[in-house]
Amino acid sequence: MPEVMKPKCRLIGEDGNVFNLIGLASRTLKKAGLPDQAKEMSTKVFSCGSYDEALNIIGDYVEIE
Repeated sequence: MPEVMKPKCRLIGEDGNVFNLIGLASRTLKKAGLPDQAKEMSTKVFSCGSYDEALNIIGDYVEIE
């Protein structure tokens, strides 16, 4: 992903279920006017192989707080 300003997303302290985290990050991206990135991130996370990889992908799109 090109280096752009990533919107801040509060994930620390939230329910760690990967589907919840995807939803939180996706909503953050959409609110920031980045719906295409939200879809791209979700697609990548759903096709990855581990929870750690999913967190890394989410972190590529949003600044995790």
